[in-house]
Formats: sequence, structure tokens, C-alpha cells
Amino acid sequence: MKTKSTLICALLLLSLSAAAEFKTVSLAYEVALSNFRVPATPSSGVIFRECTECNSKAVRVTADTLYKINGKAVTLKEFRKSVFRIRRRAETTVIVLHHLETDTIVSVSVTI
Repeated sequence: MKTKSTLICALLLLSLSAAAEFKTVSLAYEVALSNFRVPATPSSGVIFRECTECNSKAVRVTADTLYKINGKAVTLKEFRKSVFRIRRRAETTVIVLHHLETDTIVSVSVTI
């Protein structure tokens, strides 16, 4: 019985040290299209607010940033064209994936 308890304690200690190694790499934001500014070029940035009262965040996009409309990957030009046609901007949700280590946007997704 003592061996079993010792083994359980050892496994718990190992699991605690493994859990401490987790760190957040990316954050996803769900914002209204009315609180989101589309990047002008592949090396510019997006500006968004999580809520109407929240402060704006400006984060750089890169040539590797993925743009999606209805789950389909599109170019930045197609993305801009599609987003600018949306009339109900406050009711349309944009998902922004922000990579924290590089401080860049990984992807921007809109479902129309």
C-alpha cells in the first residue's frame, strides 16, 4: 500500500510540473465588423475593438496572414471587396487570431 501511495504522489508531482509548462501562444478575438478595420496592404495592420467601449488594438498583418470568407481562404483583395459589401456591420462577426509571440495576425475570418 505504501508503494502505491508513493507512486501516486510521484505521478502527481510530475503532472504538476508538466501543467506549469503550458503557455498561451495565440488569442482569438470575436469582434463586430463595425469595430474592425480591414488592412489596406499585406504588410499593414488591422485595428479592432473587442467591444464598443473598449480601447482599440492595432496589430500587424503579414504576407502569411490567412483571410477567410465563409470558411474559404481568399486573397486580401477579395476579402476587402467582400467585407466592404456587408451592410449589417454591427451584426456581422469577425474572428481575429492574434499570435502573441510575434505580435502578428495569423488569420481573419468572416461569415456572411
